[in-house]
Amino acid sequence: QEVEALVSHWNLCINLGGFLVGLFSATLFGPWSDSVGRRPALVLPAVGMALQAAIYLLVMYLQLPVACLLLGRLLSGLVGDYNLILATCFAYVADTSEERARTFRVAVLEACLGLAGMVASVGGGQWRQAQGYINPFWLVLATSLAAALYAAFCLRESVKEPRPAKLFTLSHYKAVWRLYTAPQDLRSRRKLALYSLAFFLLVTVHFGARDLFVLYELGSPLCWTADLIGYGSAASYLAYLSSLGGLRLLQLCLEDTWVAEIGLVSNISGLVVISLATTTPLMFTGYGILFLSMAATPVIRSKLSKLVSETEQGALFASVACVEGLCSLVATGVFNSLYPASLHFMRGFPFLFGAIVLLIPAAIIGWIKIWDSDHDYSHFADASLPPADG
Repeated sequence: QEVEALVSHWNLCINLGGFLVGLFSATLFGPWSDSVGRRPALVLPAVGMALQAAIYLLVMYLQLPVACLLLGRLLSGLVGDYNLILATCFAYVADTSEERARTFRVAVLEACLGLAGMVASVGGGQWRQAQGYINPFWLVLATSLAAALYAAFCLRESVKEPRPAKLFTLSHYKAVWRLYTAPQDLRSRRKLALYSLAFFLLVTVHFGARDLFVLYELGSPLCWTADLIGYGSAASYLAYLSSLGGLRLLQLCLEDTWVAEIGLVSNISGLVVISLATTTPLMFTGYGILFLSMAATPVIRSKLSKLVSETEQGALFASVACVEGLCSLVATGVFNSLYPASLHFMRGFPFLFGAIVLLIPAAIIGWIKIWDSDHDYSHFADASLPPADG
């Protein structure tokens, strides 16, 4: 119990420290990349993650104090960490894609995240059991360095006219602030805020549910063994790939808004079934219903991207990455507190709670669709009126 308490304490410190430092660095480097280009904003966090892996290896080899792990996380956070890599990659996709194809391109990138998570979850777990913790971190170090070298020497710059710009200036933070407060196009800014809220709620539920799946499967009445838990984890990650295929097919006959709504229906239905699952077939049925659950997030990212100009993509996705980091912290606090509190009356209540929360982003996306339709209708109606002097 003492070891578990220490692990929980240091996990909280490391994750919270990395998030707070990364919050300021990502919103600094993201807008900066709108001027100087995307490549520097990809190289720096990759080098930072390599430095973090190197410090973790030193801690394990030399048996240094656990506090040194926090040092590695903070150093990585200073140059943007994982959040900046995500933000810059999505901004790169926005730079290099046309608006009509952007949603699918973003979905491909998200599917890559899911596929990487599945490989790391399955392969990393087996490797750790066979050889311990040290060797997998050598792979982390090598892949981080490879990513930095690729971004520096092989990746084509996506910003059309990169220009020198100061890094340490408040203008970068002001650029993020202006995204949501600029009065030039109040209607677009309101939609930006609403889509950001929908994204926050959706990703929070996704992170929160994913954190609880293994605990839920281990407990009674499911009592899954290690192999079933591995299959369940693979099924949850396969939703990224099935959502990509489903999104592509649905786009042939439906607008992106309706694709997002169908994805949310899949997510809500799957979580409701999982919350009631008492047998293995019913649990896998829930995973199956989630096959379109990841279709909504690329649509929202694409919608957000289309609401800002080409010179604001880095600032936008930096703010989205910070929202995503906040989602992880909120999800851990809310869902991990809700699970033990609801065990005495309904073990699957956190999943049911998540399904209820997802009704809010579904309503937001639907309301924006109606708002756009009303605006378009009023535009044509006004155009058909006779002149005032007639």
